[in-house]
Amino acid sequence: MPEINGRDLASRLSSLCPKLKCLFMSGYTADIIARQGVLEESEQFIQKPFSMRDLAAKLRIVLNSAGGA
Repeated sequence: MPEINGRDLASRLSSLCPKLKCLFMSGYTADIIARQGVLEESEQFIQKPFSMRDLAAKLRIVLNSAGGA
């Protein structure tokens, strides 16, 4: 996204819809994302590439979790 990153978009959308649930995805590994402090530990993340089965499983986790983004 050329004008906003995913973290900022999720923050803006969460202010409009507090119960919004988010799944972040990136081609970077989870440890690189964590080291750079891009996501909080409680936020859900899936690394590209992923299979449809992995995506479905991760989405189920996100949808079943308490709270929002």
